[in-house]
Amino acid sequence: MKLNRRTTMAGAAALAAGSLSKAAFAQAFPNKPIKIVVPFAAGSATDLTARGLGAKLQDILKQPVVIENKPGASGQLGASAVATAPADGYTLMMGTNTTNAANGALFKKLSYDIDKDFAPIMRCVMGVNALVVNNDLPVKTTAELVEYAKKNPGKLNYAEASASQRLSGEMFNKLAGTKIERVPYKASPQALGDVASGQVQVMFPDLPQALTQIEAGRVRGLATTGPKRTTVTPNLPAIAEAVPGYSLVYWLAVFAPAATPKDVQKALADAIAEALKDPATAKAMTQGRMEIAPLALDEFAAYVKSETAWWTKEIQAAGIEPE
Repeated sequence: MKLNRRTTMAGAAALAAGSLSKAAFAQAFPNKPIKIVVPFAAGSATDLTARGLGAKLQDILKQPVVIENKPGASGQLGASAVATAPADGYTLMMGTNTTNAANGALFKKLSYDIDKDFAPIMRCVMGVNALVVNNDLPVKTTAELVEYAKKNPGKLNYAEASASQRLSGEMFNKLAGTKIERVPYKASPQALGDVASGQVQVMFPDLPQALTQIEAGRVRGLATTGPKRTTVTPNLPAIAEAVPGYSLVYWLAVFAPAATPKDVQKALADAIAEALKDPATAKAMTQGRMEIAPLALDEFAAYVKSETAWWTKEIQAAGIEPE
């Protein structure tokens, strides 16, 4: 088809209008409150990290940032809500290795697609779990727990409310040769409370939450799950010191719905990166008990794929059957 001057000018005008519209949208973002969905309970490490980040993002983005807890089903309720939200950058999720790496191997059918439903924006924090026991349990070290569990088969249970907690327990059973039975919970605070009261005896909660209870004398801390002792708790041994080969870390990160425009993703990543550089924000997000570990956009997307493969392999190796 032969294009005349009028057609050419009209086409150019349309292209220019589209470019201007896109640019205007990017410049306008954000122009209303942003919501960060936390797929775990208030008081969890994920929740505290989201609230620490949200407070600083309000200053940077000049818009309110609202934190909404949607716990349940190993994070599926909150993740599904974000996966189906409008892809405009105004609904985000503080996801974890549970929601965005491990759940695919833990469930026969998920209410969302780990690979297709999310745009990875920024990994924010990395941390470890702790091994804690009820104060009345007659063990003070990991080695003593292994010995007690082997001498008392069927008498010990471990509480779990996330994939990292569950894999921590099953990896322990596999490598230590124990058979501590799993008791699933909807939320970590309730699970840890039941360890304190003696309804269950063992748990692998995130370190920030565990330390609050350890320091209050409500539970006894035995070890941490990383490959070596952390600088946060140098007096707590690593489980690997008594159970060779044991190692598990977790991460917390911001995700958006998959179709969120690239320029909005970039704007969010830039704002989060700026927030993570602020010492007060970093302290609020980690409570001084985790590590700031930024990784953004394409690099973070590649990391999520590698993490999904790792968690899938370890879950299968631990003999965990999908539910």
